[in-house]
Amino acid sequence: MSVARAERLVNLVLCLLSTRQYLSAERIRGIVPGYADAPSDDAFFRTFERDKTELRELGIPLEVGRNSVFDTVDGYRIARRDYELGEIDLEPDEAAAVALAVRLWDSPELTGAAHGALLKLRAAGVDVDQGAPTVVESKVRTSEPAFAPLLAAVQAGQAVSFGYRRPSPAELRERVLEPWGVVSWRGRWYVVGHDRDRNAPRCFRLSRVVGEVRKVGRPGVVRRPDDVNLMAFVANTNSEPPQSAPALLWVATGRGAGLRRRARVVGEREVDGVPGELIELDLHYPDTAAGWIAGYGADVLVLEPDVLAKSVRERLIAVAEGTS
Repeated sequence: MSVARAERLVNLVLCLLSTRQYLSAERIRGIVPGYADAPSDDAFFRTFERDKTELRELGIPLEVGRNSVFDTVDGYRIARRDYELGEIDLEPDEAAAVALAVRLWDSPELTGAAHGALLKLRAAGVDVDQGAPTVVESKVRTSEPAFAPLLAAVQAGQAVSFGYRRPSPAELRERVLEPWGVVSWRGRWYVVGHDRDRNAPRCFRLSRVVGEVRKVGRPGVVRRPDDVNLMAFVANTNSEPPQSAPALLWVATGRGAGLRRRARVVGEREVDGVPGELIELDLHYPDTAAGWIAGYGADVLVLEPDVLAKSVRERLIAVAEGTS
């Protein structure tokens, strides 16, 4: 449906809802924007007939009648009693669940939809107390840039490709995934789906997705298997502790005591005229380690692996840009 036609239908519905009288086609033509552009009477009546058919197919109760015996033509209106939403009766626990769902999301992509649903419920007379205390902590972080495009791909049933940073061995690889769902487990977000490269189901942590999530192929081709429990799959995949991966860092002399306690010195080197030591550090989660390594600033330089070095550098640049 074109935008102009959709707007005309919305205006027609609003017009017919706003009156208790039957409005003739000619009067509707002069009131509703979009009909005045018809080049002839025949063109208007053809358009009006199509619009009436469209409204009826959408389930909108269009009434036809006359206001008095003196009227010579039929008129149209929409009775509010038939159009408006019926009474919604939620149990206290159901109303609490709705309020919790509204409070759950802090991502911009989902906040508008949640509050829109809340407004519709309140308009229907349902009392949903958004400020009531709950036992469940409803704040869920969805700050990963990959969250919105991956969730959209799941809803559209479309495959995606993205760069993925592996912790062990530390490397960056391109993945092509048929996404089945996005779930949160132990405070982290994961996407679960069929990995086309491995030809097997896999899950990927959203915080390790690097760069843009790109659409692959047509929408509507990806189907989630009925026997797959996404949460259980993520839990089973992450049940074994990851293998550690070595990292090589330069630390300025007399600095980085916290790093030195976890590492072993393997050599000495000057960087830009500043003396320091080379240390080796075993890391289970390089992507998480990037945050606290970046906290040492210019006193620490990551030499290997490249993925960790890039992650630390990106954090330092972000801090510098935020303070400039």
